[in-house]
Amino acid sequence: MIDRRRFLSLIATAPALFAAQPSTFRLRLRKDSAEFVEKYSTADVAIIICDMWDNHWCSGAAHRVAPLAEKMNPVLAIARSHGIPIIHAPSETMDFYKDAPQRLAMMKVPKVEPPAPLDLPSPPLPIDDKSGGCDTVSDKFYKAWSRENPILQVADNDLISDNGSEVYSFLKQKGIRNLFLMGVHANMCILNRTFAIKQMTKWGIHCVLIRDLTDAMYNPGDRPFVSHQAGTELVIGHIEKYWCPSALSADFTTALQRTT
Repeated sequence: MIDRRRFLSLIATAPALFAAQPSTFRLRLRKDSAEFVEKYSTADVAIIICDMWDNHWCSGAAHRVAPLAEKMNPVLAIARSHGIPIIHAPSETMDFYKDAPQRLAMMKVPKVEPPAPLDLPSPPLPIDDKSGGCDTVSDKFYKAWSRENPILQVADNDLISDNGSEVYSFLKQKGIRNLFLMGVHANMCILNRTFAIKQMTKWGIHCVLIRDLTDAMYNPGDRPFVSHQAGTELVIGHIEKYWCPSALSADFTTALQRTT
């Protein structure tokens, strides 16, 4: 005979038991023009948002940030609902966030010494960005940014850092091996920041670029003399070939919503 009280107790605790199990999802990726599917655990994934500032010295770049931020918010909301940590990384603006709980939480993470970086080749980019890559060519450099673009929502459990060692320590403390990147700019900060693709890959973190939530600093008046969008696609292809795969945000959110 079934013990009714024990049965009711099991039913009551079942949601918590199931919630404790990490969900898995299959995501379609692209690398070097080839598509493939990989399986991830939501407990093994974090997202970092690179340099989505409130302003930029290049007005063309600045105008493209707001639409990107609008597209990011629903993606981030779905990721949060599946327990995926979100790290905001607006470089050179940490003074603005010095008292923010999300910044203080990251600063409290115990430090983990990164390993000796892998000695990986760094082939030249397929575009010429030596002039700064600004498509509104009369603009001159100045430090225009003071914080992350306010369109982006920062949730209570999010984190804030522009420091690669802090980000690496957080990932290792949580046992996270996969870092999904979105933000700007694909040929500069997305590749070269201490928390970004090159350094994290050299430290053994598996990176994935969300390719429709990025942009490039590219002026069509420079080599290879293609449109700004085509230049961005060339940079994405370069990242896929030499550094890490990419995914579409719609594929990412759909895969999460189908988690098992």
